[in-house]
Amino acid sequence: MRILCLLFLFIWFKPNLAQTDSTKMQWFKDAKLGIFIHWGIYAVEGTTESWAFYNKQVPYDAYMRQIKGFKAENYQATEWAKLIKESGAKYCVITAKHHDGVALYDTKMNGLSIPKKSPAKRDVLSPFVQALKNEQLKVGIYYSLIDWSHPDYPGFTKDSSRYNLLNEPLRWQKFTKFLHGQIQELSTAYQPDLWWFDGDWDHSAQEWQAKEIRERILKAKPSAIINGRLQGYGDYATPEQNFPVSKPTEEAWELCMTINDNWGYRSIDTNYKTAYELISIFADCIGYGGNLLLDLAPKSDGTFPDRQKYLIKELGKWIHKHAEAIYGATAGLPQGHFYGASTLSKDSMNLYLFVNSSNANSIYVKGLKNKILKAEIVGTAEAIKPKIVGKIYWSSVPGLVFLDIPPDAQDDYITVVKLSLEKPLQLYNGKGGL
Repeated sequence: MRILCLLFLFIWFKPNLAQTDSTKMQWFKDAKLGIFIHWGIYAVEGTTESWAFYNKQVPYDAYMRQIKGFKAENYQATEWAKLIKESGAKYCVITAKHHDGVALYDTKMNGLSIPKKSPAKRDVLSPFVQALKNEQLKVGIYYSLIDWSHPDYPGFTKDSSRYNLLNEPLRWQKFTKFLHGQIQELSTAYQPDLWWFDGDWDHSAQEWQAKEIRERILKAKPSAIINGRLQGYGDYATPEQNFPVSKPTEEAWELCMTINDNWGYRSIDTNYKTAYELISIFADCIGYGGNLLLDLAPKSDGTFPDRQKYLIKELGKWIHKHAEAIYGATAGLPQGHFYGASTLSKDSMNLYLFVNSSNANSIYVKGLKNKILKAEIVGTAEAIKPKIVGKIYWSSVPGLVFLDIPPDAQDDYITVVKLSLEKPLQLYNGKGGL
């Protein structure tokens, strides 16, 4: 991922809505959770994926020697897919090729791949894609436009390059032929539901031939969607690591985030997020109408660290318990109406409030004009009684809705309160008074 490009993390890609079919985006907007998998030779010694040699933390040759230790001897694609299913995710994105140029599949465009160069001696991408399909999960392919190992790619390390593109256009043409060839291979072999490009900052849309890439993908599969890293030819925004403070204006978006501090497996990285932190981040994402793409980092032998498995299962248990407030729901209340995340059913008749369990004794909602037919705790049989405070009979301004949550009904992480409304949601946004 782009460690050097932190300045871009707050720049939100603006999808070209003229190019985006809102109907085909619906499954993505309803999915809410995806799993990101970064797996490559960097897991062997725990170097930073690709960036280790680019940033000169290790020499290029030393970095690439890791391929000799990539055995994938305990890799079970079916078990991976089952774990992802258990997480509650509806789609998964896996790194078919990162910036280091090492393909997980048997590419015919060059010889730099796990099947050809590693002791694993097999295509490790294809069985996983099939396992995802067997679990009815949508398939996402991560593909780096950058390839620092390719002899015809201009860039190599942060302070050196092979050539100037303007001076040697034929070399760039050779590289783009290779680039488009690999995209065609992946498109033909896997028919991805989602393409997750990376590295587009390095060249312009014209240089990448981004328009042609999009057209080629959609010709092969018209329903495919593309992330926002194709120089203006994607379908949705994809901020990295940093959460937005206010609701994004984009119709569809996804926060990609690590489960600890790194995208790839590093034994030294034990700074894992807690289950509560992951659930809180996820709740905020869906409350803003977006998705969370949470990264898992397998070891080079093909197994996941126990801590990752524990966290993903805890997230999954919470999601399955509160599924009705998650899948297919839309963004919830605007800021100022409730101090926390919330979602809304598509018919706007059910409002879901996400409550930090440490603050769950009493909560309130401001500006709710609707009559509440019923209030209950999602995932339990517990009903609660709303209390309306400050409503003046001769004023149209609604009162505050207070809700006391019984301690024995509270979730270990985040409690979800469901308000069933008499009519579609209506909010008061005035200044109070007469």
